Amino acid sequence: MGSAAFFLTCMLHSLVALTCGALMMFYTNEIFVFGHGPEIARKLQGSTPHDQLLIRTSDSFSGLLLFAIGFLLFMVAFVKDREFQSFFAKGCILLHVIMALWRIYFEGKLEDLAWDWLRQVVGDIVLALSWVFLVVYSWREKYD
Repeated sequence: MGSAAFFLTCMLHSLVALTCGALMMFYTNEIFVFGHGPEIARKLQGSTPHDQLLIRTSDSFSGLLLFAIGFLLFMVAFVKDREFQSFFAKGCILLHVIMALWRIYFEGKLEDLAWDWLRQVVGDIVLALSWVFLVVYSWREKYD
């Protein structure tokens, strides 16, 4: 029997990933303006038409990947095996921690995005903590 907390956590993360992926695919410019401001959004679009096409294509594929991850999380939410749930949650924790480290070491060095990395690192840590709480909750269920 699986955990209801695992189902809810997966569905919440799936909803976030599906929404962000769809927005990245279809409303890239608006997301850049909302997240970084109009000045940096113009810089992130590229300076030549060729650069703009490459950046739009890359952003669309990134959104598609995020959408696929959201769909995968939706499917995984229905798995009932507790050992798999624990393994999957630990993998998600590792993924979010690595993403936070990548933001610290690489994204912080980009001049246009340097002021924004701390907010995104906090978001990655919060997402990782949601999986940590799930693992702790599953240990409590296992050993009670």
